[in-house]
Amino acid sequence: MLERFLKTDTSETLYVQRALLGAVMLPHGAQKLLGWFGGYGFSGTMNYFTGTMHIPSVLAFLVIVSESVGSLGLLFGLGTRLAAFGAAATMVGAVLTTHLKVGFFMNWFGNQPGEGLEYHLLALALALPLVARGGGAFSLDRRLFDALVRRRVLSREQALRTRLAAHDLADHTY
Repeated sequence: MLERFLKTDTSETLYVQRALLGAVMLPHGAQKLLGWFGGYGFSGTMNYFTGTMHIPSVLAFLVIVSESVGSLGLLFGLGTRLAAFGAAATMVGAVLTTHLKVGFFMNWFGNQPGEGLEYHLLALALALPLVARGGGAFSLDRRLFDALVRRRVLSREQALRTRLAAHDLADHTY
């Protein structure tokens, strides 16, 4: 199961998607978790999500973790599938709770009541292939997968050698 979660190929396209999604999500996570870039920090964001938007506290917490810790996971390619799933779920949630009613376009000229959903669609387009295929080249997931496979192969080889040695010993015992 863990190997399936970590498995990825050496796709440089997935690497670029992963790095871009992580880089775009990180400042949003820093706003929500740390209060950087004009954000409210953890307490303020939790209060806004739960009090104003009436989002359950568990979901509010997961959004903050997804955008902050998950974006770091994406940048390093560690837990890529989970981090990309979190980003995708956050984008779907943002569209359904806030941005769908505004329309498609971002609020470039300040003449809309909020931001549209085009950014969220682009983030989904980056996240979904990562959920399906993993983090690609230069990911820690790939290194962990390779290490797990090597360990499993060595364990099987050791077990085979042990059985063969036991069999040889049994053959020579009279």
